[in-house]
Amino acid sequence: MFEIATTLQALRLMPLNAGACAGSADDWSALEGVASFEAVNPASGEATAGVVAASAEDLERVIANAAAAYRRWRMVPAPVRGDLVLRIGELVKEHHTLLGQLVAIDTGKSVMEGKAEVKEVIDMATLAAGQSRMLYGFTQQSQRVGHRMYDQWLPLGVAAVISAYNFPAAVWAQNGFLAAIGGNTVIWKPSPKVPLTAIALQHLANRAMKEQGHEGVFSLAIPNDNAVAEQLLSDARIALVSFTGSSGVGRKVAQVVGSQLGRRYMLECSGNNGCIVDETADLKLAARSITFGVVGTTGQRCTSTRRILVQRGVASRLVELLAASFAQIKVGDPRELDAVVGPLIDRAAVGHFEDAVAQATALGGRIAFGGRRIDRPGWYVEPTLIVGARNDWPCVQHETFAPIVYVIEYDTLDEAIEMHNGVVQGLASGIHSQDVSNIEHFLSAAGSDCGIAKVNMGTTGADVGAAFGGEKETGGGRTAGSDAWKGYMRRQSVCVNWSRASPWDERIRLD
Repeated sequence: MFEIATTLQALRLMPLNAGACAGSADDWSALEGVASFEAVNPASGEATAGVVAASAEDLERVIANAAAAYRRWRMVPAPVRGDLVLRIGELVKEHHTLLGQLVAIDTGKSVMEGKAEVKEVIDMATLAAGQSRMLYGFTQQSQRVGHRMYDQWLPLGVAAVISAYNFPAAVWAQNGFLAAIGGNTVIWKPSPKVPLTAIALQHLANRAMKEQGHEGVFSLAIPNDNAVAEQLLSDARIALVSFTGSSGVGRKVAQVVGSQLGRRYMLECSGNNGCIVDETADLKLAARSITFGVVGTTGQRCTSTRRILVQRGVASRLVELLAASFAQIKVGDPRELDAVVGPLIDRAAVGHFEDAVAQATALGGRIAFGGRRIDRPGWYVEPTLIVGARNDWPCVQHETFAPIVYVIEYDTLDEAIEMHNGVVQGLASGIHSQDVSNIEHFLSAAGSDCGIAKVNMGTTGADVGAAFGGEKETGGGRTAGSDAWKGYMRRQSVCVNWSRASPWDERIRLD
């Protein structure tokens, strides 16, 4: 078991930390005169360190500096921009274990999962650095003689990244690294529930920026007041706002940013992810995969499996295997080497868990495993399996960020797909099957309506090479791989006349 104090010290985290940085190690906000708040360790419920919240004045300085830095950064060749991102990735790799421990301290994830998230930052830096040499535009064939026509991609300006508590490192990398190689400067506003990971990463980014002579590209602001944070939404100097969080807040982001034409928003909001298990499925593989999807990160991933739609004839056997799988998952302090799952993020999350279980049982659901809060310091709950559920129950329609999964039986695949799609969210989806026709039906236009579809695996587990995001109330945004980089740039259609002729040469005579 590692010592929290040792990890904090190694990552330059103090008992009291500044909550804003304008893109340079010399430009952190003051440690006095502004209210501070505590970073609380979910594993114990105790304060880990203090953070001086970013004030409105701090945020104004961060935005102004980012806007000024953009005017320089946009003219830096894209492969050189990629070099900066790659260097940040190298520094993160040098601190991989420490940062994994810090993610565990901040969020309550197991160290194993914390390190996996940090690996995603490293991988994203590598991907973005390579992508910086491939910001391709297409050449089109002009109908005009002696003309050349093509697309090119140009920077937007200042990009704001607003991230949630469940992934305090990866979401910044998915968004910020693509934004940076595209020539944008980046302001990060993480959740104040998990501030320490962001501060540690900003220290590393500051070091990389100073080494390469590009200070100001990455900056940080951690207000603890919604009114201050909302400056990011209304300020016209910010060209793009990428938001990860609830659909309710996502609507506000869309309304405020979208009210100013020309500004852009990117949303990755709620998921209510379903997994179909048909009569041909390998049920042991399904049970193991679904357990990972339900219980991993204590059910606090936006891609966590919330609903299992199982063919009636194999339902009882699947439930039996799932209960046996859940029983093998050790819930405990993330610092314990054998702990697979840690606590929920805070007391309120435990309350949401308890409310969802109570609603489901009141409607006739039966608890096949778990269902209770664990009596120990911190915010621990049991992985929970509820059978006999209906897809139209309010608690099933609502995303509860906790390790709860509802088992819903079906007779035909069409019925399963209708229920699968019968929620307002549209992030991740899955099917377990050995029937190629069922699989292809699920993957067709008549199948899953989600942004992510997986076959014979869990709904969780992002691969940085794929675009990440969803449809419907999930928001429609895409980050990470594939061609997601285009969302952080603007397209310009270019036509070059090299013929020395114009359309009206015969009509207009000039001496």
